Amino acid sequence: MSITLTELANLCAAQIKGGDASLLIDSAADIVSAQPGQVTQLTNSRYNKYLQNSTASACFVAEGLTVENIPENVALLVCADPEMSFIKAVELLHPQHIYRPQIAPQAVLSDTAALAETVYVGSYAIIGDNARIGDNSEILAGAYIGKNVKIGKNCRIYPYAVIYDDAVIGDNVIIHSGAIIGADGFGYKFRNHQHVKVPQVGNVIIEDNVEIGANACVDRGALGSTFIGTGSKIDNLVQIGHNNKIGNHVIMCGQVGVSGSCDIQDYAILAGSAGIADHVTIGQGAVVMARAGVAGDIKAGTQVFGSPAKDKRTAYKEQVAISKLPELLKTVKLLEEKIKLLEEKQ
Repeated sequence: MSITLTELANLCAAQIKGGDASLLIDSAADIVSAQPGQVTQLTNSRYNKYLQNSTASACFVAEGLTVENIPENVALLVCADPEMSFIKAVELLHPQHIYRPQIAPQAVLSDTAALAETVYVGSYAIIGDNARIGDNSEILAGAYIGKNVKIGKNCRIYPYAVIYDDAVIGDNVIIHSGAIIGADGFGYKFRNHQHVKVPQVGNVIIEDNVEIGANACVDRGALGSTFIGTGSKIDNLVQIGHNNKIGNHVIMCGQVGVSGSCDIQDYAILAGSAGIADHVTIGQGAVVMARAGVAGDIKAGTQVFGSPAKDKRTAYKEQVAISKLPELLKTVKLLEEKIKLLEEKQ
């Protein structure tokens, strides 16, 4: 869609500086590639060099940010928080497709499923016995919703996501394609030279405003619930084992793996490919850095790195020390040769 620069500024709480206020803006782009008719953002003065040669029509900047040599074609949109204003602009200029309430004739619905009147169900989606789906939720083509599943309002379940029986999902939840919610946890006992499966009879509870990425897996509890708190964001290809408790507003980046029965507390961040052993507590606001291996509890507010994970500063010092080992070994060898020569002269 297209809106005037004036309309964009008003909707995004910005003041126009320079440029043509009547100009039409039709899309958003990054500062390197933005073209005429597009809006971009400048959040750090070190990227000013890209704006100086830009053909963009407008750029969000923070109040008080010094911007030099601005081309005449670029109107500055001065605001308190350019990142949030830019997000708003993207939402306005690139509106998400809205599915009108309907149930596709190819969808398969149990007679005992209960759907609000404003629900959309796409072709070949399957909704099981006693499932409950709230107002304005969207079940896209090929998604599978199991028995006794409860899905709240304004949710979007993307194609070929699978939600196993008994899962409970809150409002405003997004589950992307290929995600599996409620598969059996990985539990076995070794007896008589074989692995005996431990029954997994719990469920998954997902609170409001959670987003779960493509091909992520959240296992059901063995007996109780695997729990994901309000506002948490789970990236693609994340594995969350059974009986985990994920707090509110937790970030879990791609390829994170969390073993069973862990407690990941509010606002914790697990960076890409971090691995967490079972029965571990990650404290509130703690940061587990990329590819870290965590085998023990992490205190609140700390940052850890390495495998086994330890305080970031200690781990970095060890990395620096290891990088110096080749030179240190050369020095030791030279000293050994000198000592040997001195001993031979005695």
